[in-house]
Amino acid sequence: MKALVLLGHGARDPVWAEALERVRAALLDACPEATVELAFLEFMSPTLSEAVDALAARGATRVDIVPVFLARGGHMQRDLPVLLDELRRRHPGCELRLAPVAGEAPGVIAAIAAHAAAQARLD
Repeated sequence: MKALVLLGHGARDPVWAEALERVRAALLDACPEATVELAFLEFMSPTLSEAVDALAARGATRVDIVPVFLARGGHMQRDLPVLLDELRRRHPGCELRLAPVAGEAPGVIAAIAAHAAAQARLD
């Protein structure tokens, strides 16, 4: 089984996760057969470790992790590599693949620019 994890930072306010939940719902609308889970680095559950552990227990052989962050900061550069190394040791039969940070994708940058332009009426 292949799975996708949308990884967010997390926040103390549960409302923060609603945008990520909408992304997950849109993915499932487009691909209802997909396995798509949410995970968070801090403050919220499930953590990335909990999500990967659960997916591996369900038979996942590959998990693609998509960081839904605007840019690569300290968590992406320092914390996530250590966490992924630990998860890879714990689940050697499950390939863990890290996607680039979502906010740095050309389409996301274009969408943010278009949104900002529309708000400022520059388009």
